[in-house]
Amino acid sequence: MDPLSRAMLAGFAELVRTAGLGPVADLGCGPGRVTAHLAGLGVSVFGVDLSPKTVGLARHAYPNLRFTEGSMTALEMRDDELGGILAWYSTHHTPPQWLPDVFAELHRTLAPGGYLLWGDYVGNERLQPTHGYGRPVSYESYLLPLDRMVDLLDQAGLVVTTRLEQEPGGRVNRPHACLLARKPETP
Repeated sequence: MDPLSRAMLAGFAELVRTAGLGPVADLGCGPGRVTAHLAGLGVSVFGVDLSPKTVGLARHAYPNLRFTEGSMTALEMRDDELGGILAWYSTHHTPPQWLPDVFAELHRTLAPGGYLLWGDYVGNERLQPTHGYGRPVSYESYLLPLDRMVDLLDQAGLVVTTRLEQEPGGRVNRPHACLLARKPETP
């Protein structure tokens, strides 16, 4: 990870630890690397991913952490259960029309006063790569403008408190951004 991403994750970790509102769910955790990073920062964290194969890789790499299969559109969690949610490069594969439902689900499971850290690529394009990771691939990515993401979080009842935008350069080949949002303590 680049230094700015590590800094955002460290700030998020401090906020959720200090708030003490519950565990953090790393949604779309992939092979668990960022989940383990947060655990190393002292956060009570578990990972959730849609792919059974990826969850298996995460469990193998980090047997001391909990990883479960699940979808961001229907989390198997109680209302207000989570002190924090990390959505780190996990929403760009979601068709834009589904994002309101995803963010409503994040709002439902986040405790009042809890934090969401979202990070992903931004732009205004739909990507359909045919080659990646040295082999043929088939997936879609939907890059949305940052202001659109802020609007979607706002519509879901989450208040964006911090923005970090990073332009391409060095190891970063696309614009990306981080948003820190909070669920209001009172409705």
